[in-house]
Amino acid sequence: MIGRIQGQNRFETTHVDMVPMVDCVMVLLIFLMISTAFVNDPGIEVQKPDVSGTQMGDQNALLIAIAADNRIYFDGQEIRPDQVAPLIKQAAIGRSPAVIIRADRFSTHGVFAAVYAEAKRAGIQHVQFATTRADGL
Repeated sequence: MIGRIQGQNRFETTHVDMVPMVDCVMVLLIFLMISTAFVNDPGIEVQKPDVSGTQMGDQNALLIAIAADNRIYFDGQEIRPDQVAPLIKQAAIGRSPAVIIRADRFSTHGVFAAVYAEAKRAGIQHVQFATTRADGL
């Protein structure tokens, strides 16, 4: 009985290597983060005028909102009309975005015209305004 192995139970531990799976998930996550287009909302909700035949906006656009009480918002902060051009110039460094003005239907035309003029003065080629589509047209 000396040479006989007495029923030794040998348990082998299995090892699952998670590194390749984590690498794949990280590559997918980085790809999705880079390819996603983020749009900065101006921070307020406006009632846009109803217009038919409009086109969808650009994903690379800068948004400016004009509230019903004629306050102007850019990047979630209230600004004055004379601050529009410098802030747009700063936000447009290295790219040529369009500017979309989202004016409330109850805001005055003069404030909209002032914001439009300041955006043009900042050197933006494409200044647009946001509307909603009218039903039935």
